[in-house]
Amino acid sequence: MTNNFNIENTLNLNKDAPREECGVLGIYAPHEDVARMAFFGLYALQHRGQEAAGLAVSDGQTLRLHKDIGLVSQVFSPTTLAKMDGDYAIGHTRYSTTGSSSARNAQPFLIDTQYGPLALAHNGNLVNAAALRSKIMHSGVGLSSTSDTEVMTMMLAGAQGETWFERLKDAMQHWEGAYSLVLLTKDQVFAVRDPWGVRPLSVGLLPGGGHAAASESGALRTLGCEAIREVQPGEIVALSDTALKVNQALKPAKKTAFCTFEHIYFSRPDAVWDGRTIHTVRHNLGKELAMQAPAEADVVIPIPDSSIPAAIGYAAASGIPYNDGFIKNRYIGRTFIEPTDSLRKQGVALKYNVILENIQGKRVILVDDSIVRGNTTGPLIQLLRNAGAKQVHVRITCPPIRHPCFMGVDMGTYEELIAAHQTVEQIRQHVGADSLAFLSLEGMMKAIDSKNGYCNACFTGEYPFVIQKDIVKTGFEQNLG
Repeated sequence: MTNNFNIENTLNLNKDAPREECGVLGIYAPHEDVARMAFFGLYALQHRGQEAAGLAVSDGQTLRLHKDIGLVSQVFSPTTLAKMDGDYAIGHTRYSTTGSSSARNAQPFLIDTQYGPLALAHNGNLVNAAALRSKIMHSGVGLSSTSDTEVMTMMLAGAQGETWFERLKDAMQHWEGAYSLVLLTKDQVFAVRDPWGVRPLSVGLLPGGGHAAASESGALRTLGCEAIREVQPGEIVALSDTALKVNQALKPAKKTAFCTFEHIYFSRPDAVWDGRTIHTVRHNLGKELAMQAPAEADVVIPIPDSSIPAAIGYAAASGIPYNDGFIKNRYIGRTFIEPTDSLRKQGVALKYNVILENIQGKRVILVDDSIVRGNTTGPLIQLLRNAGAKQVHVRITCPPIRHPCFMGVDMGTYEELIAAHQTVEQIRQHVGADSLAFLSLEGMMKAIDSKNGYCNACFTGEYPFVIQKDIVKTGFEQNLG
């Protein structure tokens, strides 16, 4: 079977996946090396953003900031961390969802205000950022970046209230969209989640005293946290060395909008999201998929890594043996060194090697979490055929992605999303599979098994907010080169 792919043009090996949004971290750890703790916390959130990383630390009087383009291990050194003394810290790993990946958009943002110094790091996207930005600029305030996080920072600088709880509540009433954020003042760290609960955020008790907050519970466990709980929609939590100080700033939305893709792709398998372990949900997704879309085959294999639990679930429900088919080079997509022309022609083979004896002469079920732009599934199928696979049946653990995300995930535009303008059969022909099936919306939600409301807008086009569909993440870039 042939397909329509030129493997030479698939060097951007992550292009077909939804781009990770961001990861945020906040720590209050008295008498600890908080900068070093934050470094390891950010390392555990690296999968959520690889464009930039940053850290702001306070010693109770002065805030110090270090941020740059690159991975956590590239941005920070022992020398850098040694200069960042203090008990309070917030950090960020970034993938750009509003604003480009330039250094000026790296987080946290740090400013001085009438209330003292303030640093902010944010995961999500404000859908009304353009209107808020315009209002700030018309008041005479200049902006140095194109990120909605800077808009939020400036709004907090002018917010009304005697305490930061009150100022945060004042600003939150104007923010519409997804935001899980951490805020650093000279002597406090806050964790805040939007009333729709779109993005995850958890807090935990540190073993040496104090608390930490992070986008994923796995990062908190890396720091040794206990008594981990999720920040509830609309909550403000102040980290302390005793009991947490919690303020329900806004009522949770009547219909919450938790992001389904945290379960499908973004979060690490060890994370807990909406009270559910991600690994268990993905395993259930695979089981549902096996019941909805069976195929006669000899082996079930995943595209590593996020699809591994789903492939195990598919194999368990179908009775078809599970095995590894691909070995993934996790670092090839994170180098700044351009490959030679001969290596460029290897395409996906730069990142994935096939285990021949597990594939040769077999009918293969290939389980993946999603098909977004349709750029890498075809080359991966071709690798399996080159390795001697008799048949390749592709099974996807979510419905077709037909609509962009405007709440903090770079899914691509309508023009880029293959399912927005092709049928399942056309996609099958495009990628060169013997068969192709997507999990239904009903099957996906059955696997998640939650009473809370979820955002499935990328599948249905039904957004939890009024959306300006022509906006792009670089929409504020015209005047800043």
